[in-house]
Amino acid sequence: MSLELDQFRFKSWFCCVTLHKRLSLSEPWFVKYRDNTNDKQWWVWVSLSAFLHPRALVGTMSPAIALAFLPLVVTLLVRYRHYFRLLVRMVLLRSLRDCLSGLQIEERAFSYVLTHALPGDPSHILTTLDHWSSHCEYLGHMGPVKGQILMRLVEEKAPACVLELGTHCGYSTLLIARALPPGGRLLTVEWNPRTAAVAEKLIRLAGFDERTVELIVSSSEEVIPHLRTQYQLSQVDLVLLAHRPRRYLRDLQLLEAHALLPAGATVLADHALFPGAPRFLQYAKSCGRYRCRLHHTGLPDFPAIKDGIAQLTYVGPG
Repeated sequence: MSLELDQFRFKSWFCCVTLHKRLSLSEPWFVKYRDNTNDKQWWVWVSLSAFLHPRALVGTMSPAIALAFLPLVVTLLVRYRHYFRLLVRMVLLRSLRDCLSGLQIEERAFSYVLTHALPGDPSHILTTLDHWSSHCEYLGHMGPVKGQILMRLVEEKAPACVLELGTHCGYSTLLIARALPPGGRLLTVEWNPRTAAVAEKLIRLAGFDERTVELIVSSSEEVIPHLRTQYQLSQVDLVLLAHRPRRYLRDLQLLEAHALLPAGATVLADHALFPGAPRFLQYAKSCGRYRCRLHHTGLPDFPAIKDGIAQLTYVGPG
């Protein structure tokens, strides 16, 4: 490891610890977040976060040290400007609009869809969401590039039953529902009741009934053990993991433990690279139960930030 990287890490860690102490945070969020992303992204993210909370540094260092730290911050802002823009749009601006409007971003997006999209036309609704995310507020949804990959895989696999963990606004739900074979069934799970209410309206606005798309409002760890008994789902041909990457491994092992994955089943994991699910990918590659492939993409509206969809093919219990 180079001396330059060691110095960079030390300065970044110092900023984070200082931020934690000065703001009296309840837990060291920067340590918790590091489990969910790769090393390089983590150091950049926490350094920018410290920069955006300058009061955390007041009174903790001399002006000379602060001046010496300034070139590092400027270098980070230039080199990782895409991450900085993402942080501003996803955290700062979104929080401000949430506070001013009293609505979640999914609710604001749905209001836009109601006035601009054609009811009963899933394709036009998806295009409207893409336009709103690009020109109004960054939605953080799957986006058209990943969406094409998802639809192609669903069409190729022609699954009789699909399980989606993480409905969000319903964008990926519409993509899957459009590509289902005749008689196909989709169960989608969302833990946030307000977000689930928006997704339910969007799904029905697109013209899909409860026989095709069933929305479950609960956490994934509570739903998976009851899929057989409560939802009459004996096996899942395709699973989309699109909730929180740090929960991917837990939910995959739950699906295995309850024998819900038949041989040949496909498991897709969004955000495999950003923010990333390293423990999930390591497990999938080393356990001997899956054939793995990674579809490389960028984030919607931020193509310079590399991301991807992990595709796992279940070969059996091993």
